[in-house]
Amino acid sequence: MPQPRVSETETRGDATSLPIRILTVCTGNICRSPVAERLLQAGLDQVEPGAFRVRSAGTRAMVGEPAQPGSARIITAYGGTPEGFAARQLTPAILRDTDLVLTMAARHRGEVLQLDPSLLRRTFTIREFARMLDALEERGAGQRDGDPSAASDLGAVWRGLPARAASVRHLALAADASQNDVVDPYRRGENVYLQMEDELAPALLTILRFARLHG
Repeated sequence: MPQPRVSETETRGDATSLPIRILTVCTGNICRSPVAERLLQAGLDQVEPGAFRVRSAGTRAMVGEPAQPGSARIITAYGGTPEGFAARQLTPAILRDTDLVLTMAARHRGEVLQLDPSLLRRTFTIREFARMLDALEERGAGQRDGDPSAASDLGAVWRGLPARAASVRHLALAADASQNDVVDPYRRGENVYLQMEDELAPALLTILRFARLHG
């Protein structure tokens, strides 16, 4: 049966019962972005079950492939599940259905914006975004400034979050551009998977901590 069309107001408005839609992006969608997807989903489900929908895609995806064994081990170790995962190709249609895009490297951000330039203020590398959340917390601006109702409206907090994060980008600049990226471990040794974990886990934990504080 055809589904009724959802209006732009319903999908983008603050007062909505729809899940907050987060997309994680890497290259093949089998190493980095599956880890981010599954661990963010597991953690956010503990904050508010059903309030978040985390998915992933790849700019040059190995479509249909499961998460690589090294990534699956990391997902399991942190309490997520790799079961049922299948890589998919990033498309404009996927991006239209997203509130926040978190990429694993700066070049992925560029590729996202080539597909949909309107996402400029809603697309970040995941490590950069985590630093922005820290900057927001330091300024006491995790919620909408001057709006006491924001704390009780999870959708309002998170749908307004990308714009607030972008406003403190200048406070969250990396000392070196490489600190915005998560290393790609594809076809590399276990030590590179450990490096990926070391770079990705702190960003995930920062995002989940923010969600708990404002959930």
